[in-house]
Amino acid sequence: MARIELVLGTRVISADVRRRTLLTAAGETISYKILIVATGARALKLEEFGVNGSDAENVCYLRNLTDANRLVGAMNSCSRGNAVIIGGGYIGMECAASLVINKINVTMVFPEAQCMPRLFTPKIASFYEDYYKAKGVEFVKGTVLTSFDMDSNGKVVAVNLRDGKRLPADMVVVGIGIRPNTSLFEGQLTMEKGGIKVNGKMQSSNSSVYAVGDVAAFPVKLFSETRRLEHVDSARKSARHAVSAIMDPEKTGDFDDVPFFYSRVFTLSWQFYGDNVGEAVHFGDFSGNTFGAYWVNKGHLVGSFLEGGTKEEYEAIAMVTSLKPAIEDLAKLESQGLSYAMAVSREPPPTQVINVGSSGSGLGPYPVLETPMYRWHATAGVILAGSIAAFAYWYGRRRRRW
Repeated sequence: MARIELVLGTRVISADVRRRTLLTAAGETISYKILIVATGARALKLEEFGVNGSDAENVCYLRNLTDANRLVGAMNSCSRGNAVIIGGGYIGMECAASLVINKINVTMVFPEAQCMPRLFTPKIASFYEDYYKAKGVEFVKGTVLTSFDMDSNGKVVAVNLRDGKRLPADMVVVGIGIRPNTSLFEGQLTMEKGGIKVNGKMQSSNSSVYAVGDVAAFPVKLFSETRRLEHVDSARKSARHAVSAIMDPEKTGDFDDVPFFYSRVFTLSWQFYGDNVGEAVHFGDFSGNTFGAYWVNKGHLVGSFLEGGTKEEYEAIAMVTSLKPAIEDLAKLESQGLSYAMAVSREPPPTQVINVGSSGSGLGPYPVLETPMYRWHATAGVILAGSIAAFAYWYGRRRRRW
């Protein structure tokens, strides 16, 4: 009979995958038959870039529940005050929207030429920057934080930038990236792309250890390469697949999913599927509410982005990306725009299994995409995708304590 025991108030401080044991901070040794590593990632701290001040009470990160509570507390004490956000990525953009909605003046600072540079094209970024500006958000690009000015109580009162600007600040939010929590397994498991390398069943180089979520580097069949994805959707799906592979290995194939990201802020809502490599082909009305882009690489459509779509339209871009169709005429694709994905999605597949990629690609069959599950609160999604702490799943034997 299966049972679950939840151990709170401690953490795993070392792991021995050869002996299949974990040591907790409380001094307890836990043996396991199967281990699932769901340690997530930690937020990069300013000190790693030579800037001190992370311990100031009004400097906030967002990676776990404690961070979220601290951020809410800072927001409550900062009504109509000034917030400076360091970083122009996913965390920065979503926090900026929440802060502005709560009547806080927001300035975003980042070294790149645009927001969300890992995903957005300059044209897409320009739309969102203009939208944020209309809501009151200010952008300071091409520079970085160098130091804080503190008051006598150790609170940040201003942010100093490399270009000489000094920004008054009642609170600071830092979103400058993450690093997977792999330290427990360094030197014991094979690493790749900054995470624990796993196979299509989420199984590491040690057959008794599986990894899921941000910490796992897994093979993406659509692109025939190993990726590590930092999003709640990947965390959910990879966890389900690992459990399936453990409980029913004979009936569980390789993890086969199209990379998926989404965000909802203000009245905006975008979804992205696939990969943003190759040439971007924009479509739609960038002065309106519905627009997007396809990415075409080596003659095939490999990525799709859509803002302001309906459920059917989002499902269509997911479908067309999973099919990885050949594209010969970029101008025609641009003129067809979203209607291209809609037309392809309405063509009934010959079977319930769709072959992905060009003939002879070796990518194998790809199942029809399941409809993504959504949650409104993006911050909760970030927390869920984040660090959970390594835990042991075992069966067929009792837990032993020494």
